[in-house]
Amino acid sequence: MISAHPQPTPALVQAFAPTGTLRASINLGNPILANKDANGQPVGVSIDLATELAKRLGVPLSLVVFDAAGKSVEAVTNEKADFGFFAIDPVRGQGISFTGPYVLIEGSYLVANNSPLTSNDQVDKKGIRIAVGKGSAYDLFLTREIKNAEIHRAPTSPTTVDYFISEKLEVAAGVKQQLEMDAKRLPNLRLLPGRFMVIEQAMGLPKTRSPEAQAYLKKFVEEMKASGFVAQSLARHKIEGAAVAPANSI
Repeated sequence: MISAHPQPTPALVQAFAPTGTLRASINLGNPILANKDANGQPVGVSIDLATELAKRLGVPLSLVVFDAAGKSVEAVTNEKADFGFFAIDPVRGQGISFTGPYVLIEGSYLVANNSPLTSNDQVDKKGIRIAVGKGSAYDLFLTREIKNAEIHRAPTSPTTVDYFISEKLEVAAGVKQQLEMDAKRLPNLRLLPGRFMVIEQAMGLPKTRSPEAQAYLKKFVEEMKASGFVAQSLARHKIEGAAVAPANSI
């Protein structure tokens, strides 16, 4: 059982929000975490978590919105934002202190209907070109793991499939739900069965922030999972295919 948060001290609030406003870096490039509603306003589990954190700290919230994960990471690393929502990755971890994951997301491959590829283990071959959103968790993972295929980077994750088609590439990689939406939007596309990776989505703040702030955020995420807050948010926003991450020791 996770105990309730104590009232934050002025020093803790200052560590989180040195400008007096809590600036949340929001990535619209991952539809599982954030999207826009009918009025063009950001909505999603990351916005819900950011709102709850600001409420607990007793400070106003400002959403700093980006269209790609790389830009969101850069904003927090360079302290243009106070915290954000990212896939845990060792490259990003050089400048960001991560919490434990709050959701797990599947990464999948998409191909043309007439592609000879039928399984994930066929992708890393000579002559295969993979489209992926520049700076995304998939880009970072595939850059480390792919040995024979070529990686071609689209400007953002949501433009990956359009880039894959325009460049006549063999494979597109990304969030399973985004690829499924693209397969419905565009003709003659299919997903390869299964997944090539599971992405751990966490909250994070600049490594320069105090150990107390880092510990507070880690505890906050564990409480949000244990209380059902994350599960309820995913259900409210009708997000399928993302699982609440198991409890993480802190």
